[in-house]
Amino acid sequence: MSRLNMNTELTPDGSQQTLKQVHAAFGATPNMFKVVANSPAALKSMWSAFGALAGGSIDAKLGEQIAVAIANRNRCEYCLAAHTMLGKKAGASAEEMASAQAGRAADPKTAAALAFALKVVNERAHISAGDISAMRSAGFSDEQIAEIMAHVALNLFTNYVNVAFDVPVDFPAVALSN
Repeated sequence: MSRLNMNTELTPDGSQQTLKQVHAAFGATPNMFKVVANSPAALKSMWSAFGALAGGSIDAKLGEQIAVAIANRNRCEYCLAAHTMLGKKAGASAEEMASAQAGRAADPKTAAALAFALKVVNERAHISAGDISAMRSAGFSDEQIAEIMAHVALNLFTNYVNVAFDVPVDFPAVALSN
């Protein structure tokens, strides 16, 4: 059971409009959003970030592959389940999502993005000029590199919410890997 309230009837009035948008997008209100809805500001921040990145230069498939790699690294079963499902909806195969979970990809450009995202997480953003050069050599623009960093930040936020508040997984479960 979640460590924070999940009853949307008890969440602040300021969260209700955003929760309606979340519900419309998913056809239901995922538990993570119910928990974050305890703060209208936190909910608006999270939902706005998802919306902004959905319209960015990184395609949805790569965004979801980054999300599962970070979720696995942070041992976030909720995000791993949600983003594996969303990745498949974005056109990734089950094999591609399993590889991404392990921080790998057959496509060299995707592999570079996953390695970069995981290095940012593992090294707490203490990356080098060489790491940025490697991303450019892999074919990423500065816009895309900045956007990958935004994906990392959003996924850290969601991972931390789900792990810290013990949010029940309401997506098809995916086993964490080592």
